[in-house]
This record gives sequence, C-alpha cells and structure tokens, in this order.
Amino acid sequence: MTMKFLVLHGPNLNLLGKREPAIYGSQTLADIDVSLEKLSAELGCELSFFQSNSEGKIIDAIQEAADGCHGILINPAAYTHTSIAIRDALSAVGLPCVEVHLSNIHRRETFRHISMVAPVAIGQICGFGRDSYLLGLHALFNHVKNK
Repeated sequence: MTMKFLVLHGPNLNLLGKREPAIYGSQTLADIDVSLEKLSAELGCELSFFQSNSEGKIIDAIQEAADGCHGILINPAAYTHTSIAIRDALSAVGLPCVEVHLSNIHRRETFRHISMVAPVAIGQICGFGRDSYLLGLHALFNHVKNK
C-alpha cells in the first residue's frame, strides 16, 4: 500500500518568492512543492497539494483528506495563531499531522509564539525554510510507517 499525504499551504503562501524575502526566502511555493515531490518519490509515497487563503476551504480539504490520506503536512501560516476551526478539523479527522513553518515563529512577534495547531500535531518544525517542509515530510512518513 502506497502512503498518501496531503500537503496544505495556508494564506499568503502563494506569494512566496515575492513576499518578504528577508523572512520567507526567495523560493516560490512551486519550488517547495517540486522539492517535496522529489522527496516523496524517494520515500515511495504520494502527495496531493492544496493552497488556500480561505479558512473554510482549508477545513474542507482537511475533512476530505480523511478519505484516502494517511496524514497531513500543514503550514497553516497566519491561521496557526488564530484558527480554532482548523485545529478542530485536524482533531476531528484523526489523521497524524506535522505543522511546518518557513520561519522560526518563536523568534518573531509575540503573537506568533502560540499555535492552535501544535496541540493536535505529532510535531512542529520551523525556522529551516524549505527544509522545514522536507523534514516534516520525513517525520510524517516515518511516523505512519512505524505505527
């Protein structure tokens, strides 16, 4: 059985490469997705990708992942700090998830230090740019494989 994971990108991540490159780097979201596809081929898993600036659409994608996905790799972006609804959706579907961030949210503004998602995630990886996603996929894959 091939493991399948949903990669969820939250609001404003579609602007990567243009948006505050001093914080988020110069790579685009497409660059990150290509790197993840490459890693998924090495691991032997399948990925589907979804990006939205809309909280409701992210929640819909989480709920749809319950049918056929083995886990979720999520960068909730700004919703990390505000969305109890995304947290509740992740909890409700019961899939293992790893929370990732390009920047180190704990070294930024105080309001970014609290994650609504972290308590329902198996782990959080932040501060490594694109590598946060790659490390997160490795961790999620190994968690599901060893379960």
